[in-house]
Amino acid sequence: MSTTVVVLLVLAGLSESAGRVLPLVARRPKLSPRLVAGLMVTGTVVEGTVIALWPLAAWTVADLVQPVVAPDAAPLSGTTGLAWTPAVVAPLLLAAVLAFPLLGPFLHILLVTGVGAGLAGPLAGASGLGWWPAAGCIAIAGIGLAATVEVVRRLIARIIAGSRQPEAIV
Repeated sequence: MSTTVVVLLVLAGLSESAGRVLPLVARRPKLSPRLVAGLMVTGTVVEGTVIALWPLAAWTVADLVQPVVAPDAAPLSGTTGLAWTPAVVAPLLLAAVLAFPLLGPFLHILLVTGVGAGLAGPLAGASGLGWWPAAGCIAIAGIGLAATVEVVRRLIARIIAGSRQPEAIV
């Protein structure tokens, strides 16, 4: 992965993280700057990692789907796979910037869909799948990653909220 791609992925992760942390800061203005910085760094790492894993997850889904959809195609396991390029990840950064609440969630979804469509072409070419099955693999991978992160996020929030409840007096 090139340095340009890594920088773009970190910036996209930072923007996604800011879109989630800043509403929390607005609701609770007395949060310590150290906690906010920690949340931003953690969120940047998590969101950037999820974005970076999207092509790999799509490649894995395509590997599972290919024997069913395109049995004539060569097996995927020995090939290089799908990776981000600066041209494909740059619109994703724009989508991350637009992820801020109330600034356009619908536009954000459209841009992420556009980036997924941009990944579908290279996946279709590299895997031997058609464009539509490749787009389906990318959608399944993206939704699966987003759902996994959301479940983990809610689980951690529930654990933190449970640990802060005062103990009952007996």
